[in-house]
Amino acid sequence: MFQIDFAAREPIYEQLYAGVIKLAAAGVIQPGDKLPPVRTVAADLGINPNTAAKAYRELENEGYIYSSVGRGSFLTDKLSADSAQKLITLDAFRRAAKDAFANGASKEELQNILGELYR
Repeated sequence: MFQIDFAAREPIYEQLYAGVIKLAAAGVIQPGDKLPPVRTVAADLGINPNTAAKAYRELENEGYIYSSVGRGSFLTDKLSADSAQKLITLDAFRRAAKDAFANGASKEELQNILGELYR
């Protein structure tokens, strides 16, 4: 269900977090659908269960999933296809801006690019 790129610079828990959002954007998982248990995700992906649990915690903190003791974790209706795609795009933009800054781009340069887009 989820895919992880172990060679990526992005932490595994963030990849799993983004994977849930992408699946919701694609309509693969719908509001109310049960997500696989943390231990199952960890075993299937070959990752530490704590890593999978961290991704689920982040999703729950953001209100994208809710957990019920003894029942599991379920997708909320906060991730409609439109909002999920927007989140994916904003996350990609955030990473690109962070990379640009790390490579010497100034705040003013980044603001100029945004200013050009909104003209």
